Amino acid sequence: MFSFKELSAAFAQRFSKPHFPKQPESLYAANDYFLGLGGKRIRPVMCLMGNELFDEIHEDAWQVATAVELFHNFTLIHDDIMDAAPLRRGFETVHYKYGSSTALLAGDVMLVVAYEYLNKISSSYIKPIINLFSRTAKEVCEGQQLDMDFEKLTTVSLEDYIKMIELKTSVLLAASLQMGAIIGGAGEGNCNHLYEFGKNLGIAFQVQDDYLDAFGDPEKFGKTAGGDIKQNKKTFLLIHALQTATGSQQKELTDLLNNDAEDKVQRVLEIFRDCNVDAWAKQLKQQYFDKALFHLEEIAVLSSRKKPLLEIAEFLIQRDY
Repeated sequence: MFSFKELSAAFAQRFSKPHFPKQPESLYAANDYFLGLGGKRIRPVMCLMGNELFDEIHEDAWQVATAVELFHNFTLIHDDIMDAAPLRRGFETVHYKYGSSTALLAGDVMLVVAYEYLNKISSSYIKPIINLFSRTAKEVCEGQQLDMDFEKLTTVSLEDYIKMIELKTSVLLAASLQMGAIIGGAGEGNCNHLYEFGKNLGIAFQVQDDYLDAFGDPEKFGKTAGGDIKQNKKTFLLIHALQTATGSQQKELTDLLNNDAEDKVQRVLEIFRDCNVDAWAKQLKQQYFDKALFHLEEIAVLSSRKKPLLEIAEFLIQRDY
C-alpha cells in the first residue's frame, strides 16, 4: 500500500506531461500556467487510493485520476471568475493574468480534455464511470449556483449550507474514491460506504477551509485573508454567528454584510471570536469526521489496507493550508 505522499508524488510526475496542444498559445498558455501552480491534488490521489483499497492500481485509475484533476481545475478557474478572486495558490488567477474571456475558454478546454481521458479506459466500466463523473459534474455546478444564490440572501440555514457544500465540494471527493473502487472491482456495498466516507470527509474538509479563510495564515493558505467575508459568503462561521450573536452583534453583522467598510474583515472576525465560532467550527468538523470514519470502518477489507486513507483523512482536517 502506498501513502498519500507517495501517490501524490507519483501522480504529480505523471500529470506534469503536456495535456494540451501548443497552438493557439494565447489559449493554452493559460492552461499550462494554471496547472503549473500545483495544488494539493487531493481528489486524483483519492481516486488512486480508492482503487488500491481493493486491488493493485490499474492504469485506468491513472486516466480517471487525471480526468478528475483537470475537471477540478476547470471548476477553480471558473469559480475564480465568478468570485472576482485575484489570487489562487498565492499567484494571480487566470482571469487576472489573461482576461476573463480567455479564462472561460481555458476552463472549457480542461473539461473537454477530462472527458478525453475518461474515454481511454476499459469498455467494461466506462459506462458507470462516465455516468458517475457526469452526475458529479452537474452536482458541482448546482452547488456553485447555490453558493452564489446564498450571497444574495439575508439568512441561510445550516442545513441548506451543508447541502450546498455537499454538492460543491464533497461529491467530487466521494466520486473520486468511488470511481477508483469501481475500477478495483469493489462491490456495491463497499462502493457506497467509500462514497459516504468521502462525502462526510469533504464536509469536514470544507469546515476547515472556511475556518482557515477566516482565521488561517494567508501566506500558508494561499488566499487573501477574509475572502469569504469580503464576498458576503454564507459560510458555516457566519451562519453560526448570526444564530448565536447578541441583538447588537446581529445588527452589526447585517450592516457589515451590506457595505464594504475598510475594516469589515476585522470587525466581523471580532464578532466571530466573541461568539466562539472558532471553537464551534472545530466541533462541527469533528462531527463529520466521525461520520466519515464510521463508513471507512464498515468497508469489508483488511484494516491495514485502510490505513493510508485514515492518515490522509486526519491530515485534511488538521491542515493549516
